[in-house]
Amino acid sequence: MTSTALAPRPARTGKRTARMLGTLRRSAASIDARTPEHRDRAIDGLRALALLAVPIGHWLLGGFHLDGEGALRNASPLSSFEFFAPMSWVLQMLGIFFLVGGYASVLSYRRSMARGESSGRWLRGRVARLGRPVLGVTAVWAAALPVLYALGVPGTTLHSGATLVIQPLWFVGVYTVITALTPLCVRAAERLGAWAAAPLLASVAVVDFLRYGPFADAMPSWLSILNILPGWMFAYQLGVSWGEKKLGKRGAWLLLVGGTALFALLLIAFHYPASMVGVPGEARTNSHPPSLLVLALAAAQSGAAILLRDRIGKLLRRPALWAPVVIVNLSAMTILCWHQTAMFGAATVGSFIGPIGGLTTAPETLGWIAARIAWLPVFAGLLVALGAWARRFEAPWAVGSKAARVRRVAAGLLAAGFAVFALGLA
Repeated sequence: MTSTALAPRPARTGKRTARMLGTLRRSAASIDARTPEHRDRAIDGLRALALLAVPIGHWLLGGFHLDGEGALRNASPLSSFEFFAPMSWVLQMLGIFFLVGGYASVLSYRRSMARGESSGRWLRGRVARLGRPVLGVTAVWAAALPVLYALGVPGTTLHSGATLVIQPLWFVGVYTVITALTPLCVRAAERLGAWAAAPLLASVAVVDFLRYGPFADAMPSWLSILNILPGWMFAYQLGVSWGEKKLGKRGAWLLLVGGTALFALLLIAFHYPASMVGVPGEARTNSHPPSLLVLALAAAQSGAAILLRDRIGKLLRRPALWAPVVIVNLSAMTILCWHQTAMFGAATVGSFIGPIGGLTTAPETLGWIAARIAWLPVFAGLLVALGAWARRFEAPWAVGSKAARVRRVAAGLLAAGFAVFALGLA
């Protein structure tokens, strides 16, 4: 009787699975059919890959631990496991992101100029698309902080979360400044071709020599700040030259081989830190601001991306692979702005339960690594849920109405207040 009653269930489950897979295939085919023929799928694929590396990197290389008062404090497995450092070489894909950003920006800029639009109008449109989601996440956090505190979330926990959320947002500010310099990058590419990025590399090399070389003790502490703009602009300029057809496969091979050789030389002979992200307690860091090692990695990644472009484009002709790329690109800023909130949300709930492996325990054991990997689908699910709601912040603002202006001013004030709290200025 029991076996007879249970027998049909696998069949019903199989049918539901088949229907679900059929729905997914039809959705993927629909997305593929609506994609314009001229769309550069390889560029979108590279952007999606670089975007997904951000949350995966932060979720794997960041963690928490509970202090004696039950509050969450930020921690990193890199402090305990040096073998994690090579993982950061793969997950640090901002070089690819800036490369693709420069490529896409110059094409957009050229189209805008062909329509007779001004550089200012083109830039305002780009900045608005970057700024709206940032304003949204920081304003929401500012409004949520007092509510969470009233619900019993410790102030230390809230500060740990706010620090995590604001860390990736530095990228948006730097990217905005570099985007504003696109006309200069175009002129540099016209005059120097692919070599337009060489002075940026040289500038970072000089600053690194001064801050790490024999005269380091006599150098001011602020000297490293000089690397911020040329360090992140290097790959963007390569992307502009690529978009202007000034950088081809020969240059790509030079970037791949030369970047790889320079990367190895800096690690082995000049003892640069192996991790591409900051390690708590370490005096030197590669990414804040970028060191020459970051540019070497960006050069190698850029060369590989250019060489693999055609293969990636052909691969993404498959609807099942192309559909996720479209979804990720449509939610790019939402992913960037909210992925830390997803991890923090899970950890905050866990902190009220107690020590939970991979979530609220210190990242000091191999067991933590296995547990953290198991938590990744949970973080991803929370990000999808958050993103479904937060994507509204990527939509254009209403213009003209007084209520819309008041909301924008209020959001700006809330965002400023959150930045002050997160940076420890208050």
